[in-house]
Amino acid sequence: MSSRGTRELEELSVLLELSQKINISTDLQDILNTLLDILSRKMGMTRGTITLLKPYTDDLLIEAAHGMSYDARKRGHYKLGEGITGKVASSGKPMVISNINDEPRFLNKTKSRNELDKKNISFICVPIKIGKETIGALSVDKLFQKDISLDEDLRLLTIISSMVGQAVKIHRAINEERDKLRAEAEKLRSQLSEKFNFTNIIGNSSQMHDVYVQIHQASKGNASILIRGESGTGKELVAHAIHYNSIRSAKPFVKVNCAAIPAELIEAELFGHEKGAFTDAHQQKKGKFELAHGGTILLDEVGDLSMPTQVKLLRVLQEKEFERVGGIETIKTNFRLISATNKNLEAMIKDGLFREDLYYRLNVFCIFLPPLRDRRTDILLLAEHFLKTYAEENNKKINRISTPAIDMMMTYHWPGNVRELENCIERAVLVCDGETIHGHHLPPSLQTSTQKERAEDISFAEKVATYEKDLIIDALKATRGNISKTAELLRVTVRVVGYKMKQYNIDYKNYR
Repeated sequence: MSSRGTRELEELSVLLELSQKINISTDLQDILNTLLDILSRKMGMTRGTITLLKPYTDDLLIEAAHGMSYDARKRGHYKLGEGITGKVASSGKPMVISNINDEPRFLNKTKSRNELDKKNISFICVPIKIGKETIGALSVDKLFQKDISLDEDLRLLTIISSMVGQAVKIHRAINEERDKLRAEAEKLRSQLSEKFNFTNIIGNSSQMHDVYVQIHQASKGNASILIRGESGTGKELVAHAIHYNSIRSAKPFVKVNCAAIPAELIEAELFGHEKGAFTDAHQQKKGKFELAHGGTILLDEVGDLSMPTQVKLLRVLQEKEFERVGGIETIKTNFRLISATNKNLEAMIKDGLFREDLYYRLNVFCIFLPPLRDRRTDILLLAEHFLKTYAEENNKKINRISTPAIDMMMTYHWPGNVRELENCIERAVLVCDGETIHGHHLPPSLQTSTQKERAEDISFAEKVATYEKDLIIDALKATRGNISKTAELLRVTVRVVGYKMKQYNIDYKNYR
């Protein structure tokens, strides 16, 4: 067989193997690396690169390379029109350089060729196109036998570049569709679970009216929000209300529970990772900040972030940009941050566990959610709301809560706040076999509390002390923590009120 016939068979073999790879793989990086490997094995290529145009910029970055080190790849960063590669990508026309040593436009940015090698190297660079749009370039050092003309090399590479262009097009379409479906699914899940407007937050107490005003104010802007309060007070519900009443309501709402993610994985979860960045990173993954582009991200339990992660979070808040784990590409994003915590961040700052500069970035607008024990007037409203919800869910006709059961709920201290009350009513609905929730339907923790309070072995002094404490607390609630008005309401002096508050460890600030 003639050398020309052999050449044609080799070309067909290359094109067949590449087309088979494109048909079975949706991983663009895998396809590009396979292409360069095929050219090296079957056509004698010594060095080659595939550069792609970064979307919405004039930067060309090396996506795949053969015959050069990692450091050399990092140096291969071109602008449109810069050097041979930039010129080809800018003009959309191929270029053939017989001897790169005689070509002043050849920049050798990767520094992968020494001066001795350059004297014997020919260079071919062809554009990669999607339709009429040039998206990158495929370049190789004299990859074939010496008796093969560069025109034949150019013809083969032009065919291959068109196949690469189609692979890139398919890859981008798949990624766009996948991202779109994920965002729509997340949005639908969020919206179906609740409508997330102000009416979904139950409460008529003065403290909750203050919260409603703050939610309304926060919804109008883009400032960072810090929601504080004990566990179970409804911080996530408030975050939803802010987002869905803001100008970003049509964009994604992304939630991250910082306490639920292991410290070694939190960065990959927030910022995403590249393929091969760590064990089990089999493909590229977008981070939560990238998915929240245009919308809102909620960092729940932000006080649990490690110090190294806090440093990176601070940079994202300041610069609105980050790199994926294992990546070198800087990604810009537009988001609004809402963070929530039940921890004392000020104390953590003093103990060196939380960065002060990050604290001020998070705490632009603070909303404090009061514990349920400080808004007892809302207990019955919440209980009736949960009763209706779970009665319907369990197909039961339960109309009311008995007075003794209400008394038990009103005297309980609710350490788990609204979440504990919800669980309490859900349990009561499950065990109730009539139309009324009675005291024995409530959890043992509530019954034990009431029994202790009513136990006959309580001394006279303890009963008096309990009565005095309740009187002072009720008065403080009525006057919103004003000690002078509390003394006037109880018809005693301010000095007596102050003495009793100290005796019973009552902090008037909790009732403002």
